[in-house]
Amino acid sequence: MAGLLKFSKWHGLGNDFIIIDDRKNSRRFSRKQVAFLGDRNFGIGCDQLMIIRKSAKADFRMDLYNQDGSVAEMCGNGIRCFAMYLLKRRITRKKDLAVETDAGIIRTSVQGRQVKVDMGEPVLDGPAIPVRMKGRVVAAPLKTKAGKFSFTAVSMGNPHAVIFVKDAEAVDLQKNGPVIENHSLFPNRTNVEFAQVLSSGKIKLRVWERSAGATLACGTGACATAVAGALNGLTGRMVSVVLPGGTLKIRWDEKSNHVFMTGPAVEVFNGAVLL
Repeated sequence: MAGLLKFSKWHGLGNDFIIIDDRKNSRRFSRKQVAFLGDRNFGIGCDQLMIIRKSAKADFRMDLYNQDGSVAEMCGNGIRCFAMYLLKRRITRKKDLAVETDAGIIRTSVQGRQVKVDMGEPVLDGPAIPVRMKGRVVAAPLKTKAGKFSFTAVSMGNPHAVIFVKDAEAVDLQKNGPVIENHSLFPNRTNVEFAQVLSSGKIKLRVWERSAGATLACGTGACATAVAGALNGLTGRMVSVVLPGGTLKIRWDEKSNHVFMTGPAVEVFNGAVLL
């Protein structure tokens, strides 16, 4: 693939994305090309790359890649940017969309400068997350070379290991994140959340994202943490999750069992890159 490639740079609470509209060309991006685009020194720089494609199952399809070029199933902050981009570019006039992802059909609703996302039902069965443990994995022991932890496993389309701590700021993400991400208990690796409960309706969160490292925010991570907080009896089902990049509102609906996330989506700049 040669020539200039048009892109748009967005962020959701500092979790940043490259968006490429590829509905007409159906390009295939190699892992090396994705890694180049995501490189903050030699490329554009991003946590993840999103490709807009046509869908036979929904309004649009979102293909998602991690910074290192690997495929990701879903991103909560990313899909908010995806929905806002489509509306702002007048690719659609619909404020409510169904988006096909590798984690299934995700429904979004643009509400002014905020986007509400129906993240679907959390997956709580160990093998389905996947975790090499049976049944619900709540406050389970995790022994690593970096120390011992207690974690709760939740999938929001991608795997998360939520660890409740007394002081989230005191956690050494660079030391603990990679060790837990690549632990043998997680066959597909895992995202890692260190959560500090501030009250029954508020959690402070720091995230180590699978393949991306420490990030300013993670939408699916915030959702997984809210679910884990309720499962452990530490919070209610409606919480504000405070991340380094800002705050997300999360609600785990008791009737539908769906998790709803509301937060901002911000355009940063647009350009073209030689690929």
